[in-house]
Amino acid sequence: MPFVTTKETLEKAEKEKYAIGAFNAENMEMAQAIIAAAEKMGSPVIVQTTPGTLRYAPPAVFAGMVRALAERSPVPVSLHLDHGNSIELVKECIKCGYTSVMIDGSLLPFEENVEITRGAVLLAGDIPVEAELGTVGGKEDGHAAGTAYTDPDQAEEFVRRTGVFSFAPAIGTAHGIYKEKPRLDLDRLTSVASRVSVPLVLHGTSGVPDDTVRECIARGIRKVNYATDLRAAFTGALRSSLAENAALDPKKHLAYAREAVEKRVCELMAVCGCAHKA
Repeated sequence: MPFVTTKETLEKAEKEKYAIGAFNAENMEMAQAIIAAAEKMGSPVIVQTTPGTLRYAPPAVFAGMVRALAERSPVPVSLHLDHGNSIELVKECIKCGYTSVMIDGSLLPFEENVEITRGAVLLAGDIPVEAELGTVGGKEDGHAAGTAYTDPDQAEEFVRRTGVFSFAPAIGTAHGIYKEKPRLDLDRLTSVASRVSVPLVLHGTSGVPDDTVRECIARGIRKVNYATDLRAAFTGALRSSLAENAALDPKKHLAYAREAVEKRVCELMAVCGCAHKA
């Protein structure tokens, strides 16, 4: 089916109290794996690309590739810009056919974050915009940041003034690989959820225990982002294939890595509760 916006799928998730998995794709094989997993699970799905990925291949390439896969799929597929770092990139992605975008002004002072986010919302029109307040720790696209927890009162003001469709609070998760078990401030999440009326997004979920993810969903999370989990599955399988198989055809090795990502995405969709929700 044609691309859908995240507005269509996340509003349904909000009503029925589950979350949709949002998975970062770095290449064609990962995009294929993500959509194949969604078909197997009967789930809506969000395919994401970061600015770093879009420096590797531009938005037009990913939009064309994922659109071609989506049009052959019976499940709803959205294409989302994750951690968009400029209004220019937001504009380019929308022009190329992305059906959801994030503008990330979380490292800016509050008023500047409001200003750039509001600008993205006005630019996007009917395309839903996600934004973040506070900072998710760890490393994202080569940029390291410490964790700054979201203030629930500021979250309410931020959402009201910007008009964003979805909102990512910082509650203790981190991008990349956790060095120790993450400790999430679930009471803060509950407080944010009580103050805003838009779908909430959990960033930095790779490595967060499944039971904790489920608890976050119970407290209001409706979109769950996974990136490192998929990279680990892909790279681990690729290394194994190269070590064990002397084939010169790269498709044989890449297919093995694709299968590993598909399997992992199926597992994560089960955690999100979005299976059979297409």
